[in-house]
Amino acid sequence: MRFIVMVMATKESEGGAPPKPEEFAAMQKYNEEAVKAGVLLAAEGLTATSKGVRVKFNRDTPTVTDGPFAETKEVVAGFSIIRVESLEEAIEWVKRAPFGFLKGEAEVEIRKLMEIEDFGDGFTPNPEIAKVKY
Repeated sequence: MRFIVMVMATKESEGGAPPKPEEFAAMQKYNEEAVKAGVLLAAEGLTATSKGVRVKFNRDTPTVTDGPFAETKEVVAGFSIIRVESLEEAIEWVKRAPFGFLKGEAEVEIRKLMEIEDFGDGFTPNPEIAKVKY
C-alpha cells in the first residue's frame, strides 16, 4: 500500500526560513533509513503559500487567488509518499520522523493513496496507464 504523509504548515514554515543544518541532517538520516528499507518513494518540501496560488472552480469558471493563505493549519508544508503493508506501519514510520525542528507542535496527516483495485469491479483502467508501476 502507498500512503501520502502530509506535514502541515506552521507559522515558522510559512515564514520561509529554512531548517538549520543539523535539522536537515536529521531529516536526511531518517529519509536514508526509509529508502534503504524500501519504504520512501518520494519526499518534497513546499514553498510558503505566499509563493503559490489557489484555483477555485465555480462550475466551469476558474478563479485564481494569490497566496499567502491565512489558515496555516490547513496548508501542507511538505509531503512524502511511502510504501508499507498497513496504516499501522505508516504510523510507526511517521512517529520516528525528526520533526523537532518544527519548533512547537507539528501535525502530520497520513492518507492511503488510491490503487486501481480500490475503484471496484466496475472500473476499467486505460491499458497504457495500467502499465505504470508505482
